[in-house]
Amino acid sequence: MICLCLLALTGARAEGKYSGQGKKESSHSGLFGERNIPIYFGFRIGPAFAFVNSDDPMLNGGSMKTGLSFGGVVGLQLTDAAPVFAESGLTFVQKGGRGYVTMTDGSRAKFTFNLGYLQLPIVIKYSVEMDEHMSFQPFLGGYLALGLGGKIRNFKDKNAYGSFDNVDHSFRRFDAGLRFGCGFSFDLAYVELGYDFGLANIGRDDFDVTHNGCLFLNLGVNF
Repeated sequence: MICLCLLALTGARAEGKYSGQGKKESSHSGLFGERNIPIYFGFRIGPAFAFVNSDDPMLNGGSMKTGLSFGGVVGLQLTDAAPVFAESGLTFVQKGGRGYVTMTDGSRAKFTFNLGYLQLPIVIKYSVEMDEHMSFQPFLGGYLALGLGGKIRNFKDKNAYGSFDNVDHSFRRFDAGLRFGCGFSFDLAYVELGYDFGLANIGRDDFDVTHNGCLFLNLGVNF
């Protein structure tokens, strides 16, 4: 819905304004290279380094788990007075964790869990131009996510079950949190490093608090 709203505004923003010579002037072009347009589309792909913090020792990931993040974005300049942009889109990201849990008999069992999310990021970017080709773009905002699937595996018992099944030591499908980081643009090429700080309790046990954390590095293009 947010993407559609941004697209609906494109017609009004794309008309631009006219100079005294009767030519259209563009408000800002640093984010788009040589193309003087107030809206852009992009593709992102890269690794996601995820973990889970939890009061439940079974879900408290002992180390980061590497997954994949990919998707598309759309951005729109918010004002002609400054290079400030709103960006949103849809991405698929693999989160989760891995580690060891102490069993009742005193032994340690290795476990992993995969959490696949369809994620909607919503951020505000400010483009700091270095020259007509390069710019830095710090961003701040948040994200909403819906769990699509995944597996929790206990390597000692050699069993597995769905990460979002309604059972003990599983997860709620809804997640939300903060997103911040910085991007770098060179003409159409783009790279960004950011962090998703989960705020929603994704654990099913009401007595335990469980949060996602994810460091991501994305490569892509803006056009």
